Amino acid sequence: MQKATTPHSTKKLSVYFITSVAALGGLLFGYDTGVISGAQLFLVKTFSLNPQQQELAVSAVLIGAIIGAIVAGKVNDAFGRKKTLLLLAVIFTLGALLTAVSPNYTLFLIFRAIVGLGIGAAASVVPVYISEMAPFQMRGKLVTFNQLAVTIGIAVSYWVDLAFAHAGMGWPPMFATAAIPGILLFVGMLMSPETPRWYASRGRWAEARQVLECIEGADPELEIAEIHTSLSIEQKQGRIRDLFTPRVRMALLVGVGLAVFQQFVGINTVIYYAPTIFQSAGVSSASSAILATSVVGVVNVLATIVALLLLDKAGRRVLLISGCIGMIIGLALLGTIFATGAANAGLLTMLALMIYIISFAISMGPVFWLMSAEIFPTSVRGAGASVCSFSNWAANFIVSITFLSLIGGIGTAHTFWLYAVIGVIALVFCWYLVPETKGKTLEQIEAYWNNGRRWIKPSTLSKARLKPTP
Repeated sequence: MQKATTPHSTKKLSVYFITSVAALGGLLFGYDTGVISGAQLFLVKTFSLNPQQQELAVSAVLIGAIIGAIVAGKVNDAFGRKKTLLLLAVIFTLGALLTAVSPNYTLFLIFRAIVGLGIGAAASVVPVYISEMAPFQMRGKLVTFNQLAVTIGIAVSYWVDLAFAHAGMGWPPMFATAAIPGILLFVGMLMSPETPRWYASRGRWAEARQVLECIEGADPELEIAEIHTSLSIEQKQGRIRDLFTPRVRMALLVGVGLAVFQQFVGINTVIYYAPTIFQSAGVSSASSAILATSVVGVVNVLATIVALLLLDKAGRRVLLISGCIGMIIGLALLGTIFATGAANAGLLTMLALMIYIISFAISMGPVFWLMSAEIFPTSVRGAGASVCSFSNWAANFIVSITFLSLIGGIGTAHTFWLYAVIGVIALVFCWYLVPETKGKTLEQIEAYWNNGRRWIKPSTLSKARLKPTP
């Protein structure tokens, strides 16, 4: 990589380009999960699905995602972030095209599960890649950009669903469209570097320094020194079982707790079933229900942009706590609307969903993925992010495979009230256990866990860690 005459500006442009390329994995994550929302209205007719088969059609991608999340950590740490993302681009592209030509329900489930492999892996690999490429003062903003890409992918999938529904082309092109960003991700990653932290973990310090000189606005030598010291503390490559050691297990509890609560507050009942929810509220036609869903998708994107601006200013905890309160209010309102059979239920449902989705988008949405990438020590960061991703997808599967059954069993109102109660539990969890990592380096966060959940002053940490670089 050649140095430019204006290093500082060139470095920032470089890291933004790299982040944008990697975030295509987030966009695919969002698109391939959101596209089922409108497509299922047509799949039900094509394959004559009952409610249980409809739940499985929605959830098939999550089965693959769980498997992808399990293997992602080992692949990511063994072969590097770049090669892993290149592989995921191939999976996304082929999976999209195969799904679009599914001749029957069984093959549709299989091909969607293949896409899920890419989604589950990307959910952990992309945030790790971005966090390891980003200067610490930009990390929150850049990792959150991945969450923005996820929400953009969801919103785009809704509008693509709407366009093909109006054109009378049905569900196949809705899925095939995902091949376009898959190809772009592959080409973009060919032009992007491996992360300096992964190079350093393999003893390739010259290459790590070269990447840092290209992307860092801070002193690359100091960053190399901190990486070296952090890696020196970790004498062996981390394994899943190392996550349960005393100095790491609290980080694991926080990461897995956020992963589960992010789903158990019911976010993907909205992402996957919003048109169905609107039809239950009295919105009759499929196109109108998809249109209402598309509006909610745009609000989700706008709220995520706000989160992108606030995350490194307001902090993680403030957004988590305020977002949990907003989600509780939105879910309680949804339950009340369905319980009372209010007039203008369709409009009121949209307003309640907007309160809910805005609250999620500024809190649990971006903060979980950011913290899962930054709270673990270097040697187990890939494994930790993978376990968090697995937990998230498992919780996602539970929510998506039970939503229609819950509605049939306890009713729509009580289903949303149940999610509201879980939101209260999530609020208590965040209040007492989640640390504020705003403005902290990855090494400071690691020291926080090692020091019994107490922060060490940066000057003290630097003196303790500053050693000659290799």
